[in-house]
Amino acid sequence: MARAAASKSQTRIQREKTEQILAAALVVFSKYGFRGSTIDQIANEAGLSKPNLLYYFDGKDEIHARLLARMLDTWLAPLRTLDETGDPVEEILGYVTRKLEMARDYPRESRLFANEILQGAPRVIDQIKGPLKNLVDEKAEVIRHWAAEGKIADVDPYHLIFSIWATTQHYADFNAQVSVILGPRADDWFDGARSYLTKLFICALRPAKA
Repeated sequence: MARAAASKSQTRIQREKTEQILAAALVVFSKYGFRGSTIDQIANEAGLSKPNLLYYFDGKDEIHARLLARMLDTWLAPLRTLDETGDPVEEILGYVTRKLEMARDYPRESRLFANEILQGAPRVIDQIKGPLKNLVDEKAEVIRHWAAEGKIADVDPYHLIFSIWATTQHYADFNAQVSVILGPRADDWFDGARSYLTKLFICALRPAKA
């Protein structure tokens, strides 16, 4: 069985090869999905022989699991920073911006996750039921408390979070569509998206006048 990638005492070269394989796998998985990807494709993308790749990982299941675990930790980080002691609107808009930055900076990771969810999340369902749901529940309670105090509008916290995910990750998951529709402006979508979503969520969060 492959052990080089899991060893805590990897050499520098082993660490570099492991990252090389994971980077190549991200390209392949985000393009073809888990079922459509093969070890041969990943090895070819990494510029390695198949036996060399299998020295580091047992197969595509292990590579995919490693990528998803790393990605989920990265994906949850922006929500963790939502501070209940901060200004509610600024905190939520900050979260919108951070998610939009992730769509810009990690589009392949976003598509990898989207492909997994579309398949029923068989390889990440435990993480969704555990760390992801626990964090969303925690932050939903913070948002609910803000609404109860009248600091923001009376919004459903879960659907607010879903809306943020949908409107930000769209730019990564549907990049091909965005690129065609925006045309020459496609490479500069970030500032326009941030401006629009800021206005959108400010309107949604503004408390109703007494």
